[in-house]
Amino acid sequence: MLIGDMARHSGVSTRMLRHYDALGLVRPTGRTVGGYRQYSAEDARRLCHVESLRSLGLSLKQVGRALEDPAFTPSALVGDLIRWTEDRLERERELLERLRAIDASAPAGWQDVLRIVELMRGLNSPSAARRQQAVLTRPEDAGPAELLAEAVLTESDPNVAGALRWALARSDGDAVAALAAGARSEDVAIRRRAVRAVAELPEAAGTADTTEARGITGVLADALGDPDPTVRRHAALALGRRGVPTAVPTLVGMVVEGANDVDAAEVLGGLSREPGCADRIMTALVAELAAPTADSATRIRLTQALVELSGTAPQEVLRRLARDDDPAVALVATAFAGLREGGHGTRGCFESPARHLERPARALAAPAESPSTPSTRAFTRHAE
Repeated sequence: MLIGDMARHSGVSTRMLRHYDALGLVRPTGRTVGGYRQYSAEDARRLCHVESLRSLGLSLKQVGRALEDPAFTPSALVGDLIRWTEDRLERERELLERLRAIDASAPAGWQDVLRIVELMRGLNSPSAARRQQAVLTRPEDAGPAELLAEAVLTESDPNVAGALRWALARSDGDAVAALAAGARSEDVAIRRRAVRAVAELPEAAGTADTTEARGITGVLADALGDPDPTVRRHAALALGRRGVPTAVPTLVGMVVEGANDVDAAEVLGGLSREPGCADRIMTALVAELAAPTADSATRIRLTQALVELSGTAPQEVLRRLARDDDPAVALVATAFAGLREGGHGTRGCFESPARHLERPARALAAPAESPSTPSTRAFTRHAE
């Protein structure tokens, strides 16, 4: 068949067929009397081989070697092609992410596009200082929320991560979707970053009846069931500050375990002012105080938590604890009961009573201490 027929049947242009002929890849079997290329069925088969190898990403030089050199095995070449393709896909994925980030920010002009590109370059820098600078350079314009959220999930430097969370809380746009995906990650480090970032989003947004606010609460509520205790604690503190009572069991557990127990106690105090929460919190704390596994340090922390609660019921429990068999618990309860009876409620102090006496109370919880030790006398003076 002539070159035009070959082009129609194969889909390869006549120009490319001439190029293949010049390179020696697909040469016509013969020529007509007039000098036109004339291809045979075998030539058409070879052309199919050339196009098939090209579809795998081989260069024309590699195609020629593959067809002519019997020692040229496919295994090594295919392995190289896989790596090159993976690299190309990664570059394409990064480009797609950049384009999506720019599109999500709805730029009004090319200056906005250039600003976002500059931010992305800064966030991709190997230097932590450069990444932090990229976030803080324009405090009046935090950047696209989606872009900042993605950066938060991968940032390991604590200073840069803090700057990113700060910028994210001030940014426009919906970062919850990206953070929600991070909160479901199999990587525990990513889940921790995601939940902490969600927890630090403005509380006003979390308490408003909006789609974004419900999304924030939903992410935090799901995180209460996370197998990682750090994730659960961040979620519980944030939910408690937003007045969500499902955080109560985790918050009480934090007091028992001594993990951010003063923060947890303060949040429980705030929750106790929510309708129907005070009795639930009181019941949980009293049950833990009576638990046979509760040691002196644990019971002191629980006593500290009681003083944060509103109402008169905590005062009755503190009076009973003031006569506790454990002298350290009795002393702490006596001091806290005195603070409450003296009118020093949690709303009337610059800081809560539990935080006010946190250091001396912790000193009392040390195993080697006794009521006659210097730390006990120091606690008594502090309480007075």
